[in-house]
Amino acid sequence: MGEIDKSISFNGRDIRLKVGLLAPQAGGCVLIQSGDTAVLVTATRAEAREGIDFLPLLVDYEERLYAAGRIPGGFLRREGRPPEKAILTCRLIDRPLRPLFPGWLRDDIQVVATTLSMDEQVPPDILAVTGASLAVLLAKIPFHGPMAAVRVGLVGDDFIINPTYHEIEQGDLDLVVAGSPDGVIMVEAGANQLSEADMIEAIDFGYEAVADLIQAQRDLLAELELEITQGQAPEVDPTLENFIRDRATDSVKGILARTELDKHARDQALDEVKQTQVLNAIAELGEEDPIRVAAAADAKAVSNLFKDLTKKMMRKQIIEDGIRVDGRKLDEVRPISCRTGVLPPRVHGSALFNRGLTQVMSVVTLGTSGDAQELDDLHPDEQKRYLHHYNFPPYSVGETRPMRSPGRREIGHGALAERAIVPILPPKEDFPYVIRVVSEVLSSNGSTSMGSVCGSTLALMDAGVPISKPVSGAAMGLIKEGEEVRILTDIQGIEDFLGDMDFKVAGTDTGITALQMDMKITGLSMDIVKQAIEQARPARLHILERMLATIDQPRTELSPFAPRLLTMKIDPDLIGMVIGPGGKTIKGITEETGAKIDIEDDGTVIISSIDAEKAKQARSIIMGMTRKLNAGDVYMGRVTRIIQIGAFVEFLPGKEGMIHISQLADYRVGKVEDEVTVGDEVIVKIRDIDNKGRINLTRLGIHPDEAAAAKVATQQ
Repeated sequence: MGEIDKSISFNGRDIRLKVGLLAPQAGGCVLIQSGDTAVLVTATRAEAREGIDFLPLLVDYEERLYAAGRIPGGFLRREGRPPEKAILTCRLIDRPLRPLFPGWLRDDIQVVATTLSMDEQVPPDILAVTGASLAVLLAKIPFHGPMAAVRVGLVGDDFIINPTYHEIEQGDLDLVVAGSPDGVIMVEAGANQLSEADMIEAIDFGYEAVADLIQAQRDLLAELELEITQGQAPEVDPTLENFIRDRATDSVKGILARTELDKHARDQALDEVKQTQVLNAIAELGEEDPIRVAAAADAKAVSNLFKDLTKKMMRKQIIEDGIRVDGRKLDEVRPISCRTGVLPPRVHGSALFNRGLTQVMSVVTLGTSGDAQELDDLHPDEQKRYLHHYNFPPYSVGETRPMRSPGRREIGHGALAERAIVPILPPKEDFPYVIRVVSEVLSSNGSTSMGSVCGSTLALMDAGVPISKPVSGAAMGLIKEGEEVRILTDIQGIEDFLGDMDFKVAGTDTGITALQMDMKITGLSMDIVKQAIEQARPARLHILERMLATIDQPRTELSPFAPRLLTMKIDPDLIGMVIGPGGKTIKGITEETGAKIDIEDDGTVIISSIDAEKAKQARSIIMGMTRKLNAGDVYMGRVTRIIQIGAFVEFLPGKEGMIHISQLADYRVGKVEDEVTVGDEVIVKIRDIDNKGRINLTRLGIHPDEAAAAKVATQQ
């Protein structure tokens, strides 16, 4: 294959697709580049393994710090476990890619995207998504593509395609739109309370650019004289499927129509039908019967075919009768209940959010700037002051399995909730705390990510975090059969599992703060996307109303166990003096007061302590150390030591000067001890500061009003 270079321009920046140069043994490979950001994407296919009944697609995104001219930190000085941003990029590639593979495909497929160069202007994640599509096509893997993705930003009143990091940060929208020839297939967005109409316009704007990238891939394939591989579905003997359908259809239909059944009872009834009317019937057949032989040869086949039958019946019931399995209307939200302060105040804020059988407990912890998460990846952000973590234990769905570290799903759901909450957090200047929220899913029956958004909003208000507006969220579903489309509000587990879409929308009563759409079909028209977004708004507002009935504004007092923060500003040139050699000075202040002290490069000092008085004491010490001194200033101080020619007085924390014996009184003093002793409190005035920084004090020439003011200042 010869080298081919194809480019397309957005916002005056080219996206270049280069093939035929790198990784010749990979099934397909493309180097996709914009500016100095270059991502190598490969796709490789291996033969299906025995007994696999799903698509084993593995997507990896690798960051190399050499891409930005950096050497990794740590002892090993090499990249290790992928950072959270890399895991989220894996998901960003996987989500629009997976639905476009044929449902019958069982081959092992691995897509690897590696950032080789990065100019810290163009985010590499969006390039990797489009590169994955072309790599799969070049590998001649059956695929309903091409697929492409773009990022949409909002700068002022204008939407722009593939904004830079700076433009994303300054704007009110960070939207990723992925699409196929059939329509929109994935949406991921964070927004600053953008209206539904503006969000719909942004998605439409992005899909127009997606169409251009799809055509660029087609043109490149034409130059290579390659056709898009659709593949041939293997022939399947319908005998077993027909057997199950004939025996179980009426029973499954009847169970799904019994809307009074809860999830557990419905699942139990379906399992009983599968056992008595399917498995037992197969067992009664002769040993040579083709149906029994087929079932024995593929132990999972019966379960999979029974699930397919349940899916068809549920979808048919919704399309034809407008009836959901729990009896709700298509736009109806499940019953909601909320509580705050469910845990003792040792945790700084807590809330419990219930929607149907879904239950999420969110817990808030307030920390200091030293608790911010340090980010060691390719991206410009160095720290995070808001952390949202999501846990999904096996008992939440009544299962048992080993407890492992968070997987990609948990990290993705936490990131979505984080995006939803960030726009309504108070600015650091007004609320300098680092905030961590952990959402524990205690029971799951659909849309736990939106449950964590609602629970976290309640917990933040319970903790006294002065958020600008409360946020709620709802998950929308879709059943599409031919031209018939039904959009479902607040989907539960079975509707998510057997439906075509999971569309999560979070926001305030003003507008949207986060959006995430995943598809199981090959694309949606903009009309359906618009309908889903608009149908989500009344659901969000209904949920928000129930939340505000529990707590309508942030509490005015923090938990007594939350740290009290005091902030002050010092001259950056004095940071070294406060820290001291080897940190000796700042450690001494911490040991004396028990307060924690963090100093930022701009001279901002954040002092924290559970005891507010200890925090004030530490602030007083630092103020004394860093205060600019002028001749004539009057202070009350304490005599710390005496020498033959004078007395030393600490007049500010960490600041000491000497009163010469001649300045102790307006008459001749024979011995210093005749006037003062160690521990005495005295009023002193700065006489002068010599060129070595030594402070000379005097007790002479102090007006009574100055002395009184100094005493008051000391008491404060």
